Amino acid sequence: MKMSDKEIAIEDAIAQIDDGSSVMIGGFGVPGTPFCLIDELVRQGQKGLTIIKNDANETGMGVDHLLANGQVDKLIVTHIGLNPRAIEMMNDNRLEVEFCAQGILAERIRSAGAGLFGFLTDIGIDTKLSEGKTIIEFEGQPSLIEKALRADFALIHASRADTFGNLVYAASAQNFNPLMAMAADRVLVETEELLPLGDIPPETVHTPGPFVDCLVTLSKLTEDYNVVQR
Repeated sequence: MKMSDKEIAIEDAIAQIDDGSSVMIGGFGVPGTPFCLIDELVRQGQKGLTIIKNDANETGMGVDHLLANGQVDKLIVTHIGLNPRAIEMMNDNRLEVEFCAQGILAERIRSAGAGLFGFLTDIGIDTKLSEGKTIIEFEGQPSLIEKALRADFALIHASRADTFGNLVYAASAQNFNPLMAMAADRVLVETEELLPLGDIPPETVHTPGPFVDCLVTLSKLTEDYNVVQR
């Protein structure tokens, strides 16, 4: 049986995203952030988005372009301290921001990918992070219920992929990309290098191909896109 080839044009990949969608965006600062997929999302202009990312990037890159273009209604992040625009928009009530401790954000996403409804933790109790959340007693201790976090789409950056979508990430790009690839209904990937099926040793695969819906090869993009390799 021939395995499907998931490579498509970047325009067709991002056109799947509708107004009002929730979108996970991989990356840890710059490493692992899918800048070209973000650029195309800015170009197409889908509105009312909920963006889930570790951070809001810095001024003039990545998520900041979505904010500047008025496409984001809500951010779910661990911090926005490197992005003055995000801070200003939040303070002016033009942007809803939900903060999570970094480990909690990762676990909420991981839980969704594992098919769980959520988990219990004592992290954040008696702080602003617990406001509006349910606290129960578990084995004699107060425990905060953290809900699993899914999204309609995940935008992922891989250093290598094969045509079926088996992915390899470089360095700290391994933090959020693998988790998000398991926690979204559709997974859109940009890859620096696209290889034939079988050219990536199975033991080096970080995200298996069944989680991936489509692939965009960065080397085939025009100079209109900000191709960042890492």
